[in-house]
Amino acid sequence: MDRIDEIGDNIRQMMEAKNAERDAALASSRTLIRHCANSIRAVHRGEFDLATDLLAQAGAIVDATKKTLTTYPDLYWTGYVQDAQKEFAEANLVFAIAHRDPIPSPGEVGVELAPYLNGLGEAAGEMRRYALDLIRRQEMKRSEQILAVMEDIYGLLVTIDFPDALTGGLRRTTDMVRGVLERTRGDLTMSIRQSELEQVLSQFEAVVRGHTVVIEDTDREAGGAV
Repeated sequence: MDRIDEIGDNIRQMMEAKNAERDAALASSRTLIRHCANSIRAVHRGEFDLATDLLAQAGAIVDATKKTLTTYPDLYWTGYVQDAQKEFAEANLVFAIAHRDPIPSPGEVGVELAPYLNGLGEAAGEMRRYALDLIRRQEMKRSEQILAVMEDIYGLLVTIDFPDALTGGLRRTTDMVRGVLERTRGDLTMSIRQSELEQVLSQFEAVVRGHTVVIEDTDREAGGAV
């Protein structure tokens, strides 16, 4: 009986320690996701210094979680930890694309492969909003560059043909990227065509005004001659 009590005490202690790490990982994941969301918001506002600070804070959480959960790998691979890494990957990728930096690799971001790939897809979706803002500001060349990056991301994702258990449901993310890419391409094409039409109409109106001025001057000269 004493042996059973001893085993029970040890199990309870270990489970309590693991549960405490689980609660800490959940709290850290929520904080990490909040920092990432605020970083992306800062990027859309052009506040890159703020976004950099938020990414640094988020990165510290990612590193700390990795070290803390070394003893509990099953907790490390849970959905909430990996989802938080996906958000961190997305925030880093959105920053890099908007800031015209090289696209960071999974190792450079510091996340696992599946979260990175899904974060890459989410970043492509987020860049649609960025491209639409550029279109509204008539920055067509830059919006075309953003579209090209989105196309490159989709081109990569469709080549990752592995089971969802390995990729974290990447097929759904890839399908989302395809739809976002098609809509963004359509919006950009329409905006470019409209801009070109407006330029042609503006030139035509200038020519018409020029001819009108010439005719009016000729009429005045003719009237004066009479």
